[in-house]
Amino acid sequence: MEIIDVLGQPCPIPVIEAKKALADQGIKEVLVKVDNIAAVQNLEKMAHGYGHHFSYAQKAKDSFEVTISKDAQSPASSATTDASAAAAAAAVDDDTVAAIAATSLAAPTTPGNPTSGLAVLIARNTLGDGAEELGKILIKGFIYSLTELSVPPKHVIFLNSGAYLTAEGANTVDDLKRLEQQGTEILTCGTCSNYYQLQDRLAVGAIIDMYGITERIASAGNTVSV
Repeated sequence: MEIIDVLGQPCPIPVIEAKKALADQGIKEVLVKVDNIAAVQNLEKMAHGYGHHFSYAQKAKDSFEVTISKDAQSPASSATTDASAAAAAAAVDDDTVAAIAATSLAAPTTPGNPTSGLAVLIARNTLGDGAEELGKILIKGFIYSLTELSVPPKHVIFLNSGAYLTAEGANTVDDLKRLEQQGTEILTCGTCSNYYQLQDRLAVGAIIDMYGITERIASAGNTVSV
């Protein structure tokens, strides 16, 4: 049994780490340690999406142990198809990430096709409305999730306060650098960077003007704005 300790790790890290382990044909069962019931529920949906067995035990107020085992009789225990991967991703309680995953899988980059790939526009340094602290946790998780897509976005473009996410000191920089290594173009609006006085603090990617942003949106097969 593979033990995955993700105590204290935010969504979607527990699901992603469990999926990675279960993708190994040599691993038949994983035990995932998490600290909240929402993570347990997300792991349950992922497990059922792949046809795996699921159970969990609460060890303490903030301690849960989730066990997921492959069903040897289930077709889902063999190599997972893109379609089943998309179905499992959609089961996770992160609708935005699921939508992007489904979009990427439905329209992979095709050589020679000028209108292919996914452009992601991030227009602020939080995700969703409500508590700012929660929004910052969610945008961090969202960007991390992009690094785990089977087909990475073609462009990730930062506008308005989203410019803070590409600046020195941002906890999103390492994930964005990983995306860049996967071939994603990371771009920050120059006007936005100047407005927030971040022009000397760019830590990843390049500065772009509004015309360049428009060109990339026009050439992308799909565009998602958050």
